[in-house]
Amino acid sequence: MKFTDGFWLMREGVRACYATEIRDLRVDADQFTAYAAVKQVHERGDTLNTPLITVDCFSPAEGIIGVRTTHHAGKVNHGPDFEFPGLDTTTAAARTRRDGTVTELTSGPLTLRMDGDGPWGMTFLDARGRRLTAVDSKGTAFATTPDGAHHMFAQLALDVGENVYGLGERFTPYVKNGQTVDIWQADGGTSSEQAYKNIPFYLSSRGYGVFVNHPGKVSFEIGSESVGQVQFSVEDQSLEYYVVAGPTPKDILARYTALTGRPALPPAWSFGLWLTTSFCTSYDEETVTSFVDGMAERDIPLSVFHFDCFWMREYQWSDFQWDPDVFPDPAGMLARLKERGLRISMWINPYIAQKSPLFAEGAEHNYLVRRPDGDIWQWDLWQPGMALVDFTNPAAREWYDAKLRVLLDQGVDCFKTDFGERVPTDVVWHDGSDPERMHNYYAQIYNRTVFELLEKERGHGEAVLFARSATAGGQQFPVHWGGDCFASFTAMAESLRGGLSLSLSGFGFWSHDIGGFEGTPDPAVFKRWLAFGLLSSHSRLHGNVSYRVPWAFGDEAVDVARKFTLLKHRLMPYLYGVAAEAHRTGIPMMRPMLLEFPADPTTRMLDRQYMLGPDLLVAPVFTEDGQVEYYVPEGTWTHLLTGETVTGPAWRHETHGYDSLPLLVRPGAVLPWGADDQRPDGDWLDGLTLRVFGPATSTTDTVVTSVDLTGAASAVFRVVRDSASGSTRVTAEGTDRPYRVIVEETGATGQGTGTVEVATA
Repeated sequence: MKFTDGFWLMREGVRACYATEIRDLRVDADQFTAYAAVKQVHERGDTLNTPLITVDCFSPAEGIIGVRTTHHAGKVNHGPDFEFPGLDTTTAAARTRRDGTVTELTSGPLTLRMDGDGPWGMTFLDARGRRLTAVDSKGTAFATTPDGAHHMFAQLALDVGENVYGLGERFTPYVKNGQTVDIWQADGGTSSEQAYKNIPFYLSSRGYGVFVNHPGKVSFEIGSESVGQVQFSVEDQSLEYYVVAGPTPKDILARYTALTGRPALPPAWSFGLWLTTSFCTSYDEETVTSFVDGMAERDIPLSVFHFDCFWMREYQWSDFQWDPDVFPDPAGMLARLKERGLRISMWINPYIAQKSPLFAEGAEHNYLVRRPDGDIWQWDLWQPGMALVDFTNPAAREWYDAKLRVLLDQGVDCFKTDFGERVPTDVVWHDGSDPERMHNYYAQIYNRTVFELLEKERGHGEAVLFARSATAGGQQFPVHWGGDCFASFTAMAESLRGGLSLSLSGFGFWSHDIGGFEGTPDPAVFKRWLAFGLLSSHSRLHGNVSYRVPWAFGDEAVDVARKFTLLKHRLMPYLYGVAAEAHRTGIPMMRPMLLEFPADPTTRMLDRQYMLGPDLLVAPVFTEDGQVEYYVPEGTWTHLLTGETVTGPAWRHETHGYDSLPLLVRPGAVLPWGADDQRPDGDWLDGLTLRVFGPATSTTDTVVTSVDLTGAASAVFRVVRDSASGSTRVTAEGTDRPYRVIVEETGATGQGTGTVEVATA
């Protein structure tokens, strides 16, 4: 939200008060509080009839410093509030230090310095004493607007050349400088400034992150009002934000996700290909079976079959009852599908249509959200007379779970938790939550309710969602997909931008609708999107008004779907290790280039390519003719599909057929390569190959790679390469299974159960 009219004036009717000087300072061993006047105090009379801003500085976790600015402290917080699984002030090891007029608070590598001698301000410093960012003279304030609203706002300085990223899954330009971003859940598709997943966290190229601890609407002005500042504001009496230390982007995300929650590890089967009935298409068991048969006949392995909305009766979403006219024997049908090795996903949402029998049931027991006058909140958008489940009511959550449990008993494995953004603010919640704060937070309790049911019923490590909405902390309940995008190259690129922004907001797993959702893609779009989709965290064929079976787009599309599905399965020993890393550390599977190469300034703007884990560079092709431009960082990289090498740093211009794209292996990587290309959850140690990519970057290199089966290292391989002698030595720990070693630069091979030595020169 903008408060000023240019540099000198305020907007009409806006009155702002800025912290100006410290009038009192209370310092404890691990925190301090400053009381700031909003004008210069020259005599005692200046302290009358004027506000005071209370500024609390503390550390919620190691390497994170919090600042809370408060005008009137008497306002009651009705919640909800973000939960912090990593909150641990006892081990934050924060300490204060006073030296004359200077007060410092240090937590890990991060220091906040406040100097009481001079204009108001605070500076954040890294472990070397380098300034990361600062609160300048107008950086701590509150404002009232013509409508009587009270806003707290803060500003953090932007340095020359500093870039800002994140703030959720945003489809606008990847670098957020110059944008106004409102953290407010909306069902706006991928072609607008609105977002399904709004996260009040941004990451700076200077080596720090900022999290605004407010679940309601947070308005960011990223160099878009005061061009040298990031401003964020809330309509409240208090504003709390955390500065998160680096120095690297990975360090920032590790600290942020340690505080707000690390993602669960999705089951291995979820990384295979998902096929859906699509949305508005006509389907029954015969149609579903024809799709499954068609994939098998064309040798395209399928892992998950998803039933979208119309598995239920029209006008009755959601009642969680199969349409008996279309599916007279759902339990039998699911059993027949599961006999073919498929997992089953079902579409659900948190809305209850008036025609659904659940409406009367929910109304009777007070499970539906109500207006202040006691009426049930209803409207006709999406479903006629629909109401909203009140997940703040524990009994409503149990009721909702009971409906889903019937489906799980029939053989359903997971749920697509659609919607969760259209949440009204003119309502009363069961637990008394503030409706404005609940608007964004609703997605969290909705997804958590379903995810925890799956964990309880299917067991630890078997729960997975396909969720659309999320807020901070939502990364704990994967997987999230990009929502409704058009079937075009433009939408394909904007989807990737959204995924990269989400990954820099702490989300480890992300997917999208292969081919685009709205409309029917041109075969060229579909084929290019297949390669991109099958080199993403999770891969789903889904559309709106038309089926997304590959043969609907020609024989070549079938070949492309087959090739990249088989490739993903061969990569699963590597990909699941990357997934386990995301679970342990919060570092996402799909990584913007700057995450792996923060010292390379070219990577800071790249939004049409990414790293899939630490070792695979993926540059999707966004053109029909196959022309693609991408950047290769320093070193000699190897095309995984062709074996050709390219040397960076350099920009590359290439042309690729539909069965290809730039897929490069990082210099020095050891890529675990599975023998089974038919399923994502096989025995990865059976026939395992270690593909050792050179050249070595020093006289002796040691690379440790692991094959994860359950999230813990089941087998660890230590690869030592000596460039002087031209030999590679491999030892295995935790397994006596045979494996094979290929040194890619020479084609030399070796195999064994203990130590393997391969001459490479």
